[in-house]
Formats: sequence, structure tokens, C-alpha cells
Amino acid sequence: MKQLENQIAVVTGAGRGIGRAIALKFAAQGADIVAVDLKTDFVQETVDEVRKLGRKAWAVAANVAEAASVEAAAGQILKEAGRVDILVNNAGITKDGLLMRMSETDWDAVLDINLKGTFLFTKAFSRAFVKQRSGRIVNIASVIGLIGNAGQCNYAASKAGVIGFTKSVARELASRGVTANAIAPGFIETKMTEALGPEARTALLKQIPLASLGQPGDVAEAALFFASPAARYITGQVLAVDGGMVM
Repeated sequence: MKQLENQIAVVTGAGRGIGRAIALKFAAQGADIVAVDLKTDFVQETVDEVRKLGRKAWAVAANVAEAASVEAAAGQILKEAGRVDILVNNAGITKDGLLMRMSETDWDAVLDINLKGTFLFTKAFSRAFVKQRSGRIVNIASVIGLIGNAGQCNYAASKAGVIGFTKSVARELASRGVTANAIAPGFIETKMTEALGPEARTALLKQIPLASLGQPGDVAEAALFFASPAARYITGQVLAVDGGMVM
């Protein structure tokens, strides 16, 4: 039997990179997938791939930073899918810049999507999780939320917030059989890291004991573990998937 047989997983930011890898990994392990992004066009390829694996899939549009949009999406999901067993809060952006030059707009945009979006989606499904007395919440944070990074004070603050939020939610929902854990990826081969020049890439690799960037699939494997029966007694934890960078 597959690890997530007949479960329903909601994955935000499922159109590419880590979110897409998680959606496909979960589908391969028997889950039906609700792929969420700003526009349904962004997740259509993910949905098509999930269906090729023989699982049901829904494309849902939502602005994770807007409460009304999230509430509407959650209502649609619960109506069409019937229930939700797993929530993966993955949607995130960066708008890098040194603190002295960072605009309030760039600060707000990153905090709204990365942190507020995690709050809104978790809140939207928490009542359903409590009612069914089960649920798995997996939040995608970052090692930058653990160690900080020059030029990323907004991103670091948002991801540190996700970690603190995860631990608090874990305490609130544990008595109802709901777990909440976070994954802190290091530098993963995605569109965000494609822009690195050769010198920056070489310098970065020197900081990583395993001497390579991670793959989206590495994060997907960690997410699968937290969502699987193997992690039933684990909650409030942060797992760094970073090649040893912040050990």
C-alpha cells in the first residue's frame, strides 16, 4: 500500500520548483492533489502530471496574501474534494535588497505571501482538521530563517516567522491529532537559484559540506515523511534539507 493512499493534499505554489515536486511525489504515493497558485494556468502542467499518475487533481486559483481569496479557495476545495488530509504551505517569493535600500513595498510583499499566506491557509483548514481529528501541516521555511542572510532581511524575517508559527500551531492542534512541522531547505536548484553567476555559485558551494545544491525532490522526500504515517509522533519540528550547511 502506498504511504498516502486516497488522502487529499493541498499544495500552494504548486506550479513549479519545490511545490510541483511535492505535488508529484505525493501523487506517486497515492494522494489526490489540489494544486494552488495565483492563476490556474500556473498549475495546469502539475495537474496534468498528477492525472497521468492515476490520481485526481484540481487546479485552484488563490492569492495567498488575501483573506477573502483564501477563504473562497478553501470553501471551493472542501466542496469539490470533500475533505483535506494534508496541507503544504509552499508559496513564497523573494525581493532581495540591502536593508537601507529596501522599500516598504518589497518588505510587505514578502511578508504577506510567505508568512501571512501560511497563516491564512492554515487557519482556513484548521477547523476541518480539528473536526476530523486528523491532519498534517507541512510548512516550507528556509535555512535563511535560521541563520539570516545579507540582502534578505525581509525573506529571513518571513521564514523565521513561519518557523515560530509552525511551533505554535503544533502546540494548539496536537490534542486534536493534527501535526505541524516545517522544512528549511538550503539552496535548491530552482528558478530562484538559476540567476546565480559562476563566482557566486562557487562561493556558495564552499559553504555546503555535501558540495552541491539540492534538488526539489530532496525537499519533496522530507515533505512526504512529515505527511506519512511514519511521522505520526512528530510535531513542531524543523528539518533542514541543506547538505549540512547549517548543522
